[in-house]
Amino acid sequence: MRLGIIGLPQSGKTTIFNALTRGHQPTGLSAGKVAMHTAVVDVPDPRVDRLAAMFNPKKVIYAKVTYVDIAGIEGTRSQGGLPGPLLNQLTQMDGFIQVVRCFEDEAIPHPLGSLDPQRDIAVMESEFILNDLIAVERKLERLNEERRKGARDKASLEREVALFERLHQALSAETPLRDLDLSAEDEHLLAGFGFLTRKPMLIVLNLAEGQTPPTVSYPHRRSQVVALQGKLEMDLAQLPPEEAAEFMQAYGLSEPGLNKVIRLSYELLGLQSFFTVGPDEVRAWTVRRGATAPEAAGEIHTDMQKGFIRAEVISYDDLMALGGMSEARAKGKLRLEGKEYVVQDGDILTIRFSG
Repeated sequence: MRLGIIGLPQSGKTTIFNALTRGHQPTGLSAGKVAMHTAVVDVPDPRVDRLAAMFNPKKVIYAKVTYVDIAGIEGTRSQGGLPGPLLNQLTQMDGFIQVVRCFEDEAIPHPLGSLDPQRDIAVMESEFILNDLIAVERKLERLNEERRKGARDKASLEREVALFERLHQALSAETPLRDLDLSAEDEHLLAGFGFLTRKPMLIVLNLAEGQTPPTVSYPHRRSQVVALQGKLEMDLAQLPPEEAAEFMQAYGLSEPGLNKVIRLSYELLGLQSFFTVGPDEVRAWTVRRGATAPEAAGEIHTDMQKGFIRAEVISYDDLMALGGMSEARAKGKLRLEGKEYVVQDGDILTIRFSG
């Protein structure tokens, strides 16, 4: 899972990146340059901690998310769209975290001349819509050329033309593609295009310390708005654990605000965690919501998916309530599920397969 951290120049993208990743990247000017920093972080999950306390394993492994700090978006909406190298990086992301500046700082002027979070969100949306519109128009040109040549099955060609005309209509009306209802067949046809406005979007309002979040609206599907005191969170993330605990206590924080951002970004992508447990390892695995037991087995190892027989399953809540695997087995809470079973968030799986 790769999430791109985007925003206008001087919005605090690298500050949020450092806070999320406990990094130390310089937070100076990067406008106009296609620059990237990448880091992999653990998804905070207290269930993993409780399972580790129960099984006392040799290794504990959390689910992972990759964050990419992407500089180079100016918000000027040039007619040709975003530069090729930048667009190539953006299309490879699974979703975006858009950092929106809400803090005042006379030493760092806003590139658009004033603070206006709602405007900044609209500017970035407009950039992405324009680039998707350019891509859709190019595709429609190619489809119309195929139609003239008559070299393709007419029914499938007309189906594709109708889909892309629908996309064009939505984008022309400034509607992001994630707001459209698409069939499974439509989703399959669009899988390789990397349209920017189809990707989930988490808006992070970057506040000064103690600042009240402004009211903004972003009423789109697979999108959410969250407020964060970016500089404060970066300072907190870079402290040793003992000092960080004292810091949070002084500010009345139960956990770093960034834990919420990481969890939200994980959820926005339609992902969930299942667990494998034992004396050697307690591990959280990532799987899409709606995945079957064989698909979950494939996340562990492809051989497990190929040779899948059944899965022994217990929910995290049941295991915690009963106190251990032996108690769960005695109470008949461990159940066997087959290939059609849809994995639920928090399931603990033991995969049986033929090797």
